[in-house]
Amino acid sequence: MPFYLRTGKALAARRSEVVIQFKQAPFALFRDTPVDRLTPNDMTLQIQPEEGMTLRFSAKIPGPSVHMDGVEMKFNYKDHFKAAPSTGYETLIYDCMVGDATLFQRADSIEAGWRVVQPALDAWAKEGAEKLPIYLAGSSDRARRTRC
Repeated sequence: MPFYLRTGKALAARRSEVVIQFKQAPFALFRDTPVDRLTPNDMTLQIQPEEGMTLRFSAKIPGPSVHMDGVEMKFNYKDHFKAAPSTGYETLIYDCMVGDATLFQRADSIEAGWRVVQPALDAWAKEGAEKLPIYLAGSSDRARRTRC
């Protein structure tokens, strides 16, 4: 299942999100609707700056003829709960004050993460990173999607 992870420190806008694109249906449910013309279904998990989720899928337009259109369902924490989003630091500071280390990384977890990433960094350093897509600082990352 293809997915995209968009994040960066020098993007045109502050944003972190994960987009999961679902596999295309193997057959058309409605007659005379080729599968390759259907809009891909996907789910976007917005992480920053506003937490939420969007689900996009195709739906039949009501009526006797068979016409499909994309539909979008959105959930946004700020809109639903009428609460201002926090930066995350408020939670961490509070957890420090009450002695809750649940959201903090342990050293062995950080070291395990580096054991996974370091081989890729070493390969890029050895072979060069010419094929690694890099966006220009301040540009939009949408122009440079990288499939993971």
